Amino acid sequence: MKVAICVLSLCAVALAGVRRVPSGLNPLSDEMIDAVNGLGTTWKAGRNFGPNDLNRMKGLLGAKKGGPKLPTLVHEVPNDLPATFDARQQWPNCPTIGQIRDQGDCGSCWAFGAVEAMSDRYCIASNGQQTPQISAEDLTSCCDACGDGCDGGFPSAAWSYWTETGLVTGGLYNSNVGCQPYSLPSCSHHVNGTLPPCPSSISPTPECTSTCESSYSTPYKKDKHFGKSAYTISNDVSQIQTEIYKNGPVEADFTVYADFPTYKSGVYIQTSDDALGGHAIRILGWGTEGGVDYWLVANSWNPEWGDKGYFKIRRGTDECGIEDDINAGEPKL
Repeated sequence: MKVAICVLSLCAVALAGVRRVPSGLNPLSDEMIDAVNGLGTTWKAGRNFGPNDLNRMKGLLGAKKGGPKLPTLVHEVPNDLPATFDARQQWPNCPTIGQIRDQGDCGSCWAFGAVEAMSDRYCIASNGQQTPQISAEDLTSCCDACGDGCDGGFPSAAWSYWTETGLVTGGLYNSNVGCQPYSLPSCSHHVNGTLPPCPSSISPTPECTSTCESSYSTPYKKDKHFGKSAYTISNDVSQIQTEIYKNGPVEADFTVYADFPTYKSGVYIQTSDDALGGHAIRILGWGTEGGVDYWLVANSWNPEWGDKGYFKIRRGTDECGIEDDINAGEPKL
Protein backbone atom coordinates (compact mmCIF):
# COMPACT_ATOMS: atom_id res chain seq x y z
CA MET A 1 0.00 0.00 0.00
CA LYS A 2 2.84 2.43 0.83
CA VAL A 3 4.42 1.80 -2.61
CA ALA A 4 1.11 2.45 -4.36
CA ILE A 5 0.62 5.67 -2.41
CA CYS A 6 4.14 6.79 -3.35
CA VAL A 7 3.58 6.11 -7.05
CA LEU A 8 0.27 7.95 -7.01
CA SER A 9 1.93 10.86 -5.27
CA LEU A 10 4.59 11.12 -7.96
CA CYS A 11 1.95 10.91 -10.67
CA ALA A 12 0.07 13.75 -9.01
CA VAL A 13 3.23 15.86 -8.94
CA ALA A 14 3.92 15.18 -12.61
CA LEU A 15 0.38 15.79 -13.79
CA ALA A 16 -0.68 18.65 -11.59
CA GLY A 17 2.49 20.68 -12.07
CA VAL A 18 5.58 21.13 -9.95
CA ARG A 19 6.25 23.87 -7.42
CA ARG A 20 9.04 26.22 -8.40
CA VAL A 21 12.32 27.08 -6.73
CA PRO A 22 12.79 30.80 -6.02
CA SER A 23 13.88 32.90 -8.97
CA GLY A 24 17.39 34.35 -8.92
CA LEU A 25 19.15 31.50 -7.11
CA ASN A 26 22.70 30.77 -8.25
CA PRO A 27 22.17 27.65 -10.43
CA LEU A 28 25.31 26.01 -9.03
CA SER A 29 24.81 26.86 -5.38
CA ASP A 30 23.98 24.73 -2.36
CA GLU A 31 20.84 26.84 -2.05
CA MET A 32 19.66 25.62 -5.46
CA ILE A 33 20.39 22.00 -4.55
CA ASP A 34 18.52 22.32 -1.26
CA ALA A 35 15.60 24.14 -2.90
CA VAL A 36 15.12 21.43 -5.55
CA ASN A 37 15.38 18.59 -3.07
CA GLY A 38 13.03 20.39 -0.71
CA LEU A 39 10.26 20.26 -3.32
CA GLY A 40 10.10 16.46 -3.17
CA THR A 41 9.75 16.29 -6.95
CA THR A 42 10.58 13.40 -9.29
CA TRP A 43 14.36 13.93 -9.33
CA LYS A 44 17.28 14.58 -7.02
CA ALA A 45 19.77 17.43 -7.22
CA GLY A 46 23.40 17.38 -6.13
CA ARG A 47 26.79 18.94 -6.65
CA ASN A 48 28.04 18.73 -10.23
CA PHE A 49 29.71 22.02 -11.16
CA GLY A 50 31.64 24.21 -8.77
CA PRO A 51 29.67 27.17 -7.37
CA ASN A 52 31.80 29.68 -9.30
CA ASP A 53 31.57 27.94 -12.70
CA LEU A 54 28.34 29.57 -13.92
CA ASN A 55 29.72 31.57 -16.86
CA ARG A 56 31.76 28.65 -18.12
CA MET A 57 28.82 26.28 -17.70
CA LYS A 58 26.60 28.61 -19.73
CA GLY A 59 29.24 28.50 -22.45
CA LEU A 60 28.65 24.76 -22.86
CA LEU A 61 25.05 25.45 -23.93
CA GLY A 62 25.67 25.87 -27.64
CA ALA A 63 22.41 24.82 -29.32
CA LYS A 64 21.13 27.79 -31.32
CA LYS A 65 17.64 28.33 -32.68
CA GLY A 66 17.24 28.32 -36.44
CA GLY A 67 19.32 26.52 -39.05
CA PRO A 68 18.10 24.88 -42.25
CA LYS A 69 14.61 23.45 -42.34
CA LEU A 70 14.89 19.71 -42.89
CA PRO A 71 12.07 17.65 -44.42
CA THR A 72 9.78 15.95 -41.92
CA LEU A 73 9.77 12.16 -41.99
CA VAL A 74 6.41 10.64 -41.03
CA HIS A 75 6.28 7.05 -39.80
CA GLU A 76 3.52 4.53 -39.73
CA VAL A 77 3.51 3.88 -35.99
CA PRO A 78 3.61 0.16 -35.12
CA ASN A 79 1.06 -1.23 -32.71
CA ASP A 80 3.70 -2.99 -30.63
CA LEU A 81 5.95 -0.13 -29.51
CA PRO A 82 7.42 -1.30 -26.20
CA ALA A 83 6.66 0.51 -22.95
CA THR A 84 10.39 0.63 -22.23
CA PHE A 85 13.19 0.88 -24.79
CA ASP A 86 16.95 1.27 -24.46
CA ALA A 87 19.03 1.37 -27.65
CA ARG A 88 22.05 0.03 -25.74
CA GLN A 89 20.15 -3.18 -25.09
CA GLN A 90 18.47 -3.33 -28.49
CA TRP A 91 21.79 -3.15 -30.37
CA PRO A 92 24.41 -4.47 -27.92
CA ASN A 93 26.97 -5.00 -30.70
CA CYS A 94 27.12 -1.24 -31.38
CA PRO A 95 29.68 0.17 -28.92
CA THR A 96 29.08 3.87 -29.60
CA ILE A 97 25.50 3.72 -28.28
CA GLY A 98 26.81 3.25 -24.75
CA GLN A 99 29.56 5.85 -25.08
CA ILE A 100 29.46 9.13 -23.18
CA ARG A 101 31.63 11.73 -24.88
CA ASP A 102 33.02 14.99 -23.47
CA GLN A 103 32.71 18.26 -25.39
CA GLY A 104 35.43 19.70 -23.15
CA ASP A 105 35.39 23.44 -22.57
CA CYS A 106 33.54 24.22 -25.80
CA GLY A 107 29.94 25.00 -26.73
CA SER A 108 29.92 22.19 -29.30
CA CYS A 109 26.97 20.23 -27.92
CA TRP A 110 25.19 20.78 -31.26
CA ALA A 111 27.99 18.84 -32.98
CA PHE A 112 28.30 16.14 -30.32
CA GLY A 113 24.60 15.23 -30.29
CA ALA A 114 24.77 14.88 -34.06
CA VAL A 115 27.95 12.82 -34.48
CA GLU A 116 27.00 10.53 -31.59
CA ALA A 117 23.69 9.63 -33.25
CA MET A 118 25.35 9.36 -36.69
CA SER A 119 27.94 6.94 -35.30
CA ASP A 120 25.20 4.80 -33.76
CA ARG A 121 23.29 4.72 -37.01
CA TYR A 122 26.16 3.42 -39.13
CA CYS A 123 26.42 0.43 -36.82
CA ILE A 124 22.67 -0.16 -36.64
CA ALA A 125 22.09 0.16 -40.39
CA SER A 126 25.02 -2.17 -41.19
CA ASN A 127 24.02 -4.78 -38.59
CA GLY A 128 27.25 -4.16 -36.70
CA GLN A 129 29.53 -4.41 -39.73
CA GLN A 130 30.48 -0.71 -39.66
CA THR A 131 31.33 0.93 -36.34
CA PRO A 132 32.93 4.31 -37.11
CA GLN A 133 33.18 7.04 -34.51
CA ILE A 134 32.24 10.16 -36.46
CA SER A 135 34.45 13.14 -35.61
CA ALA A 136 33.06 15.97 -33.50
CA GLU A 137 36.33 17.79 -34.26
CA ASP A 138 35.71 17.81 -38.03
CA LEU A 139 32.13 19.04 -37.62
CA THR A 140 32.84 21.66 -34.95
CA SER A 141 35.79 23.21 -36.76
CA CYS A 142 34.88 22.90 -40.46
CA CYS A 143 31.14 23.51 -40.82
CA ASP A 144 30.93 27.28 -41.35
CA ALA A 145 27.21 27.10 -42.15
CA CYS A 146 26.56 25.35 -38.82
CA GLY A 147 27.20 28.42 -36.72
CA ASP A 148 30.18 29.42 -34.61
CA GLY A 149 31.94 26.24 -33.49
CA CYS A 150 32.68 26.46 -29.77
CA ASP A 151 30.36 29.45 -29.54
CA GLY A 152 27.37 27.39 -30.61
CA GLY A 153 25.66 26.08 -33.73
CA PHE A 154 22.49 24.79 -35.37
CA PRO A 155 21.74 21.07 -34.91
CA SER A 156 19.84 20.74 -38.20
CA ALA A 157 22.79 22.28 -40.07
CA ALA A 158 25.04 19.53 -38.74
CA TRP A 159 22.86 16.89 -40.39
CA SER A 160 22.75 18.81 -43.68
CA TYR A 161 26.55 19.11 -43.65
CA TRP A 162 26.83 15.34 -43.15
CA THR A 163 24.84 14.63 -46.32
CA GLU A 164 26.46 17.34 -48.43
CA THR A 165 30.11 17.42 -47.33
CA GLY A 166 30.60 14.32 -45.22
CA LEU A 167 32.51 13.85 -41.98
CA VAL A 168 35.67 11.94 -41.16
CA THR A 169 36.14 9.62 -38.21
CA GLY A 170 37.51 10.65 -34.85
CA GLY A 171 37.18 9.48 -31.27
CA LEU A 172 37.64 11.06 -27.87
CA TYR A 173 40.48 13.36 -26.89
CA ASN A 174 43.88 11.64 -26.92
CA SER A 175 42.29 8.37 -28.10
CA ASN A 176 44.19 8.09 -31.40
CA VAL A 177 40.96 6.72 -32.83
CA GLY A 178 40.13 7.71 -36.40
CA CYS A 179 41.27 10.54 -38.62
CA GLN A 180 40.54 13.49 -36.34
CA PRO A 181 40.02 12.72 -32.64
CA TYR A 182 38.72 15.60 -30.54
CA SER A 183 41.56 18.04 -29.85
CA LEU A 184 40.11 19.73 -26.76
CA PRO A 185 40.96 17.84 -23.56
CA SER A 186 38.38 16.27 -21.33
CA CYS A 187 38.14 18.11 -18.05
CA SER A 188 36.29 17.94 -14.77
CA HIS A 189 33.15 19.98 -15.27
CA HIS A 190 32.41 18.82 -11.75
CA VAL A 191 33.79 19.15 -8.25
CA ASN A 192 36.02 16.33 -6.99
CA GLY A 193 36.38 14.98 -10.52
CA THR A 194 39.08 12.58 -11.66
CA LEU A 195 40.08 14.70 -14.68
CA PRO A 196 42.14 17.91 -14.78
CA PRO A 197 40.16 21.07 -13.99
CA CYS A 198 38.49 22.88 -16.88
CA PRO A 199 39.83 26.23 -18.07
CA SER A 200 38.14 29.32 -16.68
CA SER A 201 36.62 30.27 -20.04
CA ILE A 202 35.37 28.58 -23.19
CA SER A 203 38.11 27.47 -25.57
CA PRO A 204 38.44 28.93 -29.07
CA THR A 205 37.15 26.79 -31.93
CA PRO A 206 39.87 24.44 -33.25
CA GLU A 207 41.22 25.32 -36.70
CA CYS A 208 39.67 23.42 -39.62
CA THR A 209 42.19 21.11 -41.23
CA SER A 210 41.92 18.64 -44.11
CA THR A 211 44.49 16.18 -42.79
CA CYS A 212 44.36 13.16 -40.52
CA GLU A 213 46.55 12.21 -37.60
CA SER A 214 49.93 10.96 -38.77
CA SER A 215 49.25 7.54 -37.24
CA TYR A 216 46.05 7.13 -39.29
CA SER A 217 46.60 5.48 -42.67
CA THR A 218 43.51 6.64 -44.58
CA PRO A 219 43.69 10.09 -46.24
CA TYR A 220 41.23 12.77 -45.10
CA LYS A 221 39.14 12.83 -48.29
CA LYS A 222 38.88 9.05 -48.45
CA ASP A 223 37.83 8.86 -44.80
CA LYS A 224 34.71 10.97 -45.37
CA HIS A 225 31.48 9.31 -44.27
CA PHE A 226 28.24 10.66 -45.72
CA GLY A 227 24.60 10.69 -44.83
CA LYS A 228 22.11 9.43 -47.38
CA SER A 229 19.38 11.67 -45.98
CA ALA A 230 18.73 14.17 -43.21
CA TYR A 231 15.32 14.89 -41.76
CA THR A 232 13.35 16.03 -38.75
CA ILE A 233 10.65 14.25 -36.76
CA SER A 234 7.51 16.02 -35.55
CA ASN A 235 6.98 16.56 -31.84
CA ASP A 236 4.48 13.70 -31.72
CA VAL A 237 5.78 11.29 -29.06
CA SER A 238 4.85 8.14 -31.00
CA GLN A 239 6.67 9.46 -34.09
CA ILE A 240 9.84 10.09 -32.08
CA GLN A 241 9.60 6.67 -30.44
CA THR A 242 9.11 4.98 -33.81
CA GLU A 243 12.15 6.72 -35.28
CA ILE A 244 14.36 5.61 -32.39
CA TYR A 245 12.88 2.11 -32.40
CA LYS A 246 13.44 1.63 -36.14
CA ASN A 247 16.60 3.61 -36.87
CA GLY A 248 18.41 4.41 -33.64
CA PRO A 249 19.15 7.39 -31.37
CA VAL A 250 18.28 10.93 -32.46
CA GLU A 251 19.60 14.39 -31.71
CA ALA A 252 17.37 16.77 -29.77
CA ASP A 253 17.81 20.07 -28.01
CA PHE A 254 16.08 21.80 -25.13
CA THR A 255 16.12 24.90 -22.97
CA VAL A 256 18.30 24.50 -19.89
CA TYR A 257 16.85 26.12 -16.80
CA ALA A 258 18.77 27.06 -13.67
CA ASP A 259 17.96 23.84 -11.83
CA PHE A 260 19.14 21.39 -14.51
CA PRO A 261 22.95 21.59 -13.94
CA THR A 262 22.41 20.06 -10.48
CA TYR A 263 20.63 16.93 -11.83
CA LYS A 264 21.75 13.65 -10.25
CA SER A 265 18.99 11.07 -10.62
CA GLY A 266 15.30 10.51 -11.30
CA VAL A 267 13.07 12.01 -13.98
CA TYR A 268 13.86 15.67 -14.53
CA ILE A 269 10.92 18.08 -14.49
CA GLN A 270 11.58 21.82 -14.68
CA THR A 271 11.35 23.56 -11.31
CA SER A 272 13.03 26.87 -12.21
CA ASP A 273 11.82 29.61 -14.55
CA ASP A 274 15.30 31.08 -15.08
CA ALA A 275 16.55 30.03 -18.54
CA LEU A 276 20.31 29.66 -19.11
CA GLY A 277 20.54 28.62 -22.78
CA GLY A 278 19.96 25.85 -25.31
CA HIS A 279 21.62 22.43 -25.17
CA ALA A 280 21.78 19.60 -27.70
CA ILE A 281 21.86 15.96 -26.63
CA ARG A 282 21.13 12.41 -27.85
CA ILE A 283 17.93 10.55 -27.01
CA LEU A 284 18.38 6.77 -26.96
CA GLY A 285 15.28 5.40 -25.31
CA TRP A 286 12.31 5.83 -23.03
CA GLY A 287 10.47 4.31 -20.10
CA THR A 288 8.43 5.06 -17.00
CA GLU A 289 9.75 5.62 -13.47
CA GLY A 290 7.58 6.18 -10.42
CA GLY A 291 4.59 6.61 -12.69
CA VAL A 292 6.29 9.34 -14.77
CA ASP A 293 7.05 8.76 -18.46
CA TYR A 294 10.57 9.75 -19.49
CA TRP A 295 13.10 9.99 -22.30
CA LEU A 296 16.51 8.39 -21.69
CA VAL A 297 19.17 10.89 -22.72
CA ALA A 298 22.96 10.86 -23.13
CA ASN A 299 24.74 14.11 -22.28
CA SER A 300 28.23 15.15 -23.45
CA TRP A 301 29.70 16.41 -20.17
CA ASN A 302 31.60 13.13 -19.52
CA PRO A 303 30.47 10.24 -17.27
CA GLU A 304 31.07 12.15 -14.03
CA TRP A 305 28.10 14.45 -14.61
CA GLY A 306 24.55 13.52 -13.58
CA ASP A 307 23.68 9.83 -13.61
CA LYS A 308 26.97 8.53 -15.04
CA GLY A 309 26.63 10.94 -17.96
CA TYR A 310 22.93 10.26 -18.58
CA PHE A 311 19.69 11.85 -17.48
CA LYS A 312 15.97 11.20 -17.74
CA ILE A 313 13.50 13.92 -18.63
CA ARG A 314 9.72 13.86 -18.59
CA ARG A 315 8.22 12.52 -21.83
CA GLY A 316 5.00 13.58 -23.49
CA THR A 317 4.76 17.13 -22.16
CA ASP A 318 7.45 18.71 -24.37
CA GLU A 319 9.48 19.35 -21.22
CA CYS A 320 11.73 22.37 -21.84
CA GLY A 321 11.10 21.94 -25.59
CA ILE A 322 12.78 18.51 -25.68
CA GLU A 323 10.32 17.23 -28.32
CA ASP A 324 10.32 20.31 -30.56
CA ASP A 325 13.50 19.84 -32.60
CA ILE A 326 14.31 16.20 -33.35
CA ASN A 327 16.94 15.71 -36.06
CA ALA A 328 18.18 12.48 -37.60
CA GLY A 329 19.17 10.89 -40.90
CA GLU A 330 20.05 7.76 -42.81
CA PRO A 331 23.74 6.88 -43.26
CA LYS A 332 25.19 6.07 -46.65
CA LEU A 333 26.80 2.64 -46.28
